Amino acid sequence: MRPFDPQLLVVAPAARRPVVALGIAGVLSGAATIGSAFAIAGLVVAVARGGSVLAPAMWVAALFLVRAVLAHVTERVAAWAGTRVATDLRSTLLRAWLERGADERPDRARASTLASQGCATVEPYVARYLPALITAAVVPAAVVVVLAVVDWVSALVVVLTVPLLPVFAALIGARTEADTQRRWRALSDLAGHFLDVVRGLPTLVVHGRAERQVATIERVSEKHRVATMRTLRLAFLSSAALELLATISVAIVAVSVGLRLTTGHMTLGVGLVAILLAPEAYWPIRRVGAEFHSAADGVQALQDVIAELGVSSGSASAPAGGADATGMPMLEARGLTYRYPGTERDVLHHLDVTTGPGLTVVTGPSGTGKTTLLEVLAGIRRPTAGTVAHPTTHLVSQRPFLGAGTIRDNVLLGAPEGTDDDAIGAALARVGLADVVAGLPAGLDTVLGDDGFGLSAGQRARLVLARALLSTAPAVLVDEPTAHLDPASAQLVHDVLADLARERAVVAVTHRAELVAHADRHVVLEPVGADR
Repeated sequence: MRPFDPQLLVVAPAARRPVVALGIAGVLSGAATIGSAFAIAGLVVAVARGGSVLAPAMWVAALFLVRAVLAHVTERVAAWAGTRVATDLRSTLLRAWLERGADERPDRARASTLASQGCATVEPYVARYLPALITAAVVPAAVVVVLAVVDWVSALVVVLTVPLLPVFAALIGARTEADTQRRWRALSDLAGHFLDVVRGLPTLVVHGRAERQVATIERVSEKHRVATMRTLRLAFLSSAALELLATISVAIVAVSVGLRLTTGHMTLGVGLVAILLAPEAYWPIRRVGAEFHSAADGVQALQDVIAELGVSSGSASAPAGGADATGMPMLEARGLTYRYPGTERDVLHHLDVTTGPGLTVVTGPSGTGKTTLLEVLAGIRRPTAGTVAHPTTHLVSQRPFLGAGTIRDNVLLGAPEGTDDDAIGAALARVGLADVVAGLPAGLDTVLGDDGFGLSAGQRARLVLARALLSTAPAVLVDEPTAHLDPASAQLVHDVLADLARERAVVAVTHRAELVAHADRHVVLEPVGADR
């Protein structure tokens, strides 16, 4: 667990300028701190000698104002940088996952935890820990140099005792790393199990097993609580240890200065400067130790993010092409074999599929790989063997994404820029949703919940089909488009797909014989190993 990973500046370029700005602010803050010690010492000496205090007081006020301004600027820049870096990391991470095949992406629990809470915990690392680290790299060294000029004895004490703080901090940090990793794993386990329970809750309720999950969630939550309390206990102990070391070290400087002042071997001004500067050599390091515990989760999450971004990602499929001699869209698979990672049985085996403009219908018993075939043709999954050529595709899965946003936002996903409401209305009318949307209080601005909450399953299926109509992709792949529709709505969807196939390559997976009647090509999948 390195204090600062330079790869952060590579994966999150937005952090470069803030880090430089924070470094400059740290240097200026250190200079202002040293100046404040001299100004305060001058003010006290002026009061003790009965001289004029106006000039020293103005210096003290001016330097305090400079330090306040620098502290404010540092906090603002750090807060902005934390939010910006976390957002950029999340966007970069999601783009990297989208560029990979489905088999190369992490499991849902890990992905959800890393993209949400993981990226969020990077904020305190950037906003608080990095500024403290930069200050700790500048101020103690500057203080030692000034003390060496002013009072070499105090400088020697500081030089001999300051290294103890980083040594103890490193020893404690090694233990913190192990505890943080345990807590991060416990959090991932909790998030993953909770996500699985929420997704499968309807099934658990139907089979009367929902109550049994309470004990499991309680057990995983207790594991996370214990790991969190262990980390907090270590954080308090480490802070106490660093405070004790710093206090003893400053006390040694103070005793040395006091003895020399008593014997007349040091002037009051020099002694005050030494006493005021000595704590500033330890304070930045103590702050780094304190902020390290706050940012430990961010350090661990950042390492995981960098590891994810460092995974080599090839294209999800073989060379893209997907056009016939006339330039019309075409999908072609030769010798296609696919096997899920970690399994020993092929889902698809040495399959040849060629589709062109028109409607290609894929049928077959459940479990024969129909959905997998669409995902391979769409480029989401890479074939284990064989080649796949395809143009840009628009996939309508059995459970398509519908986010928490307006109907307009959801329909426009994948649509070209500049698509107006008239085009949206025409697409909704083709799938029989124009009257439904018009009847809603806000029309196209009606806000849907997660997973399209607010619409029925059949309405959601037709909404994503309207999204496919607005797409400019030359190939459209649909998986069970009429699974949740009544016969009348199913017939409407069949007609829409038949019309769409006149201008694009359409591949549809279905169990309905009515759609097969519209097909230009019919692909029947059999279980791997069955006689063909």
